[in-house]
Amino acid sequence: MSKIPLIVILGPTAVGKTEISIEIAKLMNGEIISADSMQIYKYMDIGTAKPSVEERQGVPHHLLDVVYPDENFNVALYKNLATKKIKEVYSRGKLPIVAGGTGLYINSLIYPLDFTDAHEDKRYREKLEREMEEKGKGYLYNKLKLVDPQTADRLHPNDVRRIIRALEVYHITGKPMSEYYGRDIRRNDQYSIILVGLTMDRDRLYNRINKRVDLMVENGLVDEVKWLMEKGYDRHLNSMQGLGYKEIIQYLLGWRTLEEAIYILKRDTRRFAKRQLTWFRRLTHVNWIEIDKFEDKEELIKHICDCVMGKIENQV
Repeated sequence: MSKIPLIVILGPTAVGKTEISIEIAKLMNGEIISADSMQIYKYMDIGTAKPSVEERQGVPHHLLDVVYPDENFNVALYKNLATKKIKEVYSRGKLPIVAGGTGLYINSLIYPLDFTDAHEDKRYREKLEREMEEKGKGYLYNKLKLVDPQTADRLHPNDVRRIIRALEVYHITGKPMSEYYGRDIRRNDQYSIILVGLTMDRDRLYNRINKRVDLMVENGLVDEVKWLMEKGYDRHLNSMQGLGYKEIIQYLLGWRTLEEAIYILKRDTRRFAKRQLTWFRRLTHVNWIEIDKFEDKEELIKHICDCVMGKIENQV
């Protein structure tokens, strides 16, 4: 059985993955499978920078709006759904293109991650949540540092959702998440994988992040979060702990001014982008593209398409 060609477009938030992947899909007869852990939620559009129907320009997108904000979703579910979609896209004679910035989702497709079979241990999760309430977020973070220092190093100490998940994975499997970093890209023999990493000057990226946050607020982020809260979606839900949501929730609850919430959102998004780059730099066989080196978008897209086509032909 021949391998399925699979293009993976990765990079930090706000670097331009969505726009670039759409242009590549249009030129290469492709369909896009999202690898974004927040865009899988329904109703959460502005804060997740989910592309609108118009922005998709007729290119089919998969794994957007998969579950409601109060439903559980994890990397195991993502891997199963994405694997099916990749096969479906390829069976229609289209090129599957995975695009997103959630490193764990991408890893689950390109590496055989055993812990994707470790769904959840509700009792253990509740135990960790009680420990957090009693002893604080720092206690859980230090607990993770003891069993999985590499994963702790890439997570923010306040990222309780991912810290708990990392502890849960270790508890269920006996293996740290970091065991799966940097494995050889050739291990998954289902696909002929071509990784395209997008990057740019750090100051320019941070400026794009700041402008995107301003645009989100201008486009109605506060109203979106308010609507979600009015619908009964609790602030403690995993979905509501995402960037763009927890900060605005703090404003709506009167804990911060809107200016403070926006400042924190910009700051934490910049920090998140830095952690994403650290994660992706660990991957091998990434074709890194310095966006700043291209004079215009057309030249950039052509370069990426030429690079992808050349590698596909070499792997046939």
